[in-house]
Amino acid sequence: MADNRRLLLLSTSTVFGSGYLEYAGPELRDFLHGVGRVLFVPFALHDHEANARKVHARFGSLGYEVESLHAAGDMQRAIRDAEVIFIGGGNTFRLLKALYDFDLIDVIRARVGEGMPYMGSSAGSNVAAPTIRTTNDMPIAEPPSFEALALVPFQINPHYLDPEPGSTHMGETREERIVQFHEENETPVIGLREGAMLRIENGSCELRGIKGARLFRRGAQPVELLPGSRVDLL
Repeated sequence: MADNRRLLLLSTSTVFGSGYLEYAGPELRDFLHGVGRVLFVPFALHDHEANARKVHARFGSLGYEVESLHAAGDMQRAIRDAEVIFIGGGNTFRLLKALYDFDLIDVIRARVGEGMPYMGSSAGSNVAAPTIRTTNDMPIAEPPSFEALALVPFQINPHYLDPEPGSTHMGETREERIVQFHEENETPVIGLREGAMLRIENGSCELRGIKGARLFRRGAQPVELLPGSRVDLL
């Protein structure tokens, strides 16, 4: 069976010293080639209008129209009719709860399976995984399940941070938290540093962007991934 998935999963919307999605501009243009309108899902942030204005300004500067899902009269129909969907960053628990509340999980999965391109940033990348168990966010809202869209068969940890040499911080490092995840779960985890992104199409997954990533598997040493690396997890 053909793999029709097309996904662009970003670790973050903004990197230090640049504007909103500025670092990802060339990748966005390439990924969105032939698309005229982007359907934006604003639910990871409380102020949907402000969130949508920010996305409209950025994608408008690239020549795309933006429709925000919160303003759609029929959300499921808007997704079924969409050319491409973009789910932005914010709080992953709040975002996933909204996807359940509005009964959007199955329709998004179905459309992506049909070939509708999916873009996610931070929380939007988290929910593309099987679960949100590797998010960094506080559970400020309670979704009915941690199970997410399962568009990819691995977990994502956006904003991945390496231990800082000489740090006096005594809490767990990000790596230690992922090791704890693997004490309870089998699923591989990709820690995406800020500026890294995953592009998935034609049945393959490639690390792109301006930073690398780390691949964690249960019972194995982490593997360093550089931009341009193929990630054999599909």
